[in-house]
Amino acid sequence: MAHPDVIVVGAGVVGLSAAIAAQARGMTVMVVDREGPAAGASAGNAGAFAFTDILPLASPGILKKAPKWLLDPLGPLSVPPAYAFKIAPWMFRFWRACSPEQVARSTTVQTALMDLSKAELEPFLQRTGTFPMLRKDGNLQVYESAAELKASLPGWKVREAHGIEFDHMDASGMAGIQPGLDARFTHGTFTPGWYSIADPKLYTLALADYFRSQGGILERTNVTALRPVEGGVEVLSEGGEIRRGLQVVLSAGAFSHRIARSLGERIPLETERGYNTTLPADAFDLRTQITFGGHGFVVTRLSTGIRVGGAVELGGLELPPNFRRSEAMLKKAKDFLPGLKTQGGTQWFGFRPSLPDSLPAIGRARATPRVIHAFGHGHLGLTQSAGTARLVADLLTGKTPSIDIESLSPQRF
Repeated sequence: MAHPDVIVVGAGVVGLSAAIAAQARGMTVMVVDREGPAAGASAGNAGAFAFTDILPLASPGILKKAPKWLLDPLGPLSVPPAYAFKIAPWMFRFWRACSPEQVARSTTVQTALMDLSKAELEPFLQRTGTFPMLRKDGNLQVYESAAELKASLPGWKVREAHGIEFDHMDASGMAGIQPGLDARFTHGTFTPGWYSIADPKLYTLALADYFRSQGGILERTNVTALRPVEGGVEVLSEGGEIRRGLQVVLSAGAFSHRIARSLGERIPLETERGYNTTLPADAFDLRTQITFGGHGFVVTRLSTGIRVGGAVELGGLELPPNFRRSEAMLKKAKDFLPGLKTQGGTQWFGFRPSLPDSLPAIGRARATPRVIHAFGHGHLGLTQSAGTARLVADLLTGKTPSIDIESLSPQRF
């Protein structure tokens, strides 16, 4: 494959999904990645297809909680002091995105992308032979008081208007769905339409295998720049390697903005540093995903174990990990689920690429229409992977995208 039709930079779930969608349109495709498939956030996420999460993270509600959270260095949202000055411009953009008008616009486009992603998911899983990995166990959001539930109701009203099914309940109702919760959780909301994948790493590796089986080439290389040339795009790597494709999809997760700079674009992507601990499968009788929204983490049942993780640390790509955050979440999980066995866990740390308005960047580069950006999904990369793949395939083949993507433009900032 000397000069493929498409080179995809990034072998995470979004990049591989886009590569497979391009193959389905009859294109020859190469995927390149600095570490190989499923090496980043695609391996360590909570495994959820969170189609009901149509409300952006950037919102007035988060502004009310943020000051309290930021005072706790191990809490749901933290900024290491060493990174506070560097992230200030991003935080200003985030603050601006929390206005009611911008939240309404972001919710509209997020909803459209969620609807597309949900519609595309099951056909995509069938095509790639990964449908048996899909689960529909629901999600239980828990609250520590009637007041906390009441504060969440405006968000549920927005979901209800969009036809999302849910059920508010008291402690006895929650016990029927998920026994073993601590008595402090007096109310909850169950979302039955919540999907998940058996294991996100195994799923992404299965996509890589399918991609190869369809003639795709997957190579490991550290891409440093993209260079438009006549009739195509050159992909430059560390050590002087050069690959050339007719078109390029940039989907390199938290490293995407660095590569985009080579095209003269400055996209305000930041890194939500995620932490989790995966416990043995018998650590708890978990029957549904549990979201501890007030504490910023979830507990998820995977085929490979029980995963306790979440929270947001805005600390960039260079600072060393602070695994005290994993330990703090695990300690809380033990308090919240008294029967949880916390021995024998494996810790993980990774980067989630996040833009200040909680929407991804999907669209053509300013420098050349032959480069398509598809990154910045934050917590929703797995969720929106099939929908993003559809949009990328539309752009690669010159078709009008399935939804209006103007609000997802990489140049919107």
